[in-house]
Amino acid sequence: MGHMGQAPQGQGPQPLPGVANVVAIGSGKGGVGKTTVSVNLAVALVKLGYRVGLIDADIYGPNVPLMLGANRQPTILADNRIEPLTAHGVKFISVGLISPGDKPMVMRGPMLHQIIRQFLQQVEWGDLDFLLVDLPPGTGDVVISLFQTVPLTGAVVVSTPSDVALQDARKALEMFHQVNVPVLGIVENMSHFTCPHCHEVIDIFSRGGAERTAKQFSVPFLGSVELDPDIRAGGDTGLPIALGGAESEKAKQFFTVARLVAESAQAQSAKSENVLEIL
Repeated sequence: MGHMGQAPQGQGPQPLPGVANVVAIGSGKGGVGKTTVSVNLAVALVKLGYRVGLIDADIYGPNVPLMLGANRQPTILADNRIEPLTAHGVKFISVGLISPGDKPMVMRGPMLHQIIRQFLQQVEWGDLDFLLVDLPPGTGDVVISLFQTVPLTGAVVVSTPSDVALQDARKALEMFHQVNVPVLGIVENMSHFTCPHCHEVIDIFSRGGAERTAKQFSVPFLGSVELDPDIRAGGDTGLPIALGGAESEKAKQFFTVARLVAESAQAQSAKSENVLEIL
């Protein structure tokens, strides 16, 4: 038997028909708001006119159904194809739809690999401009399975500004570099908190660390997202803050990130196509 999660020999990553860009969203560390960024980024891209899908690949902590406000089991179509759910214009799939509630998913590498392959290859995604993949923390089996199953346009790394989070974010950056996945940029989440009473800006987790890390690794800095109770409330109620639109004071930071991710991903895709034409 091969390494856990290893793809069959001789079969490399296969593009998904109809999907223009596959973008992984990672963090290296849990608790930095990666899923919150993923969900709001997906909604913002839809609002900007793109066709968007979202895979909740955080098998042990699948929070996307709660944050998108939809949790029914997906429909199984002919030939065991899976119809994704749609919420706020975003097509999505999550193991949380299969095992809802507080029941944990207890599984090892080969099972994880099979789930990721199913989410990528057996779901009826249709035509998408972007398929976002919300990765689990760390550099384990799920991440390896993703790299081995489908070619990625690029990756987005999410971190808070704290030194502890940035240490793990740098590991994520190195991981993407080692597997030749372009990093589209870094998002600094929970960058600062603005007191609603005195309007003083408080740097709870420090500030600016993600931007400095982006410069250190020569990757784009995609922007900062404020630590805001309304963003948390939006995730808890299934109404992401990005639903407010690009002109909303609370949501516009996600639209800044969404525009930059879209531009960077499309430029990367064009570059890859040019390389293939030369070859």
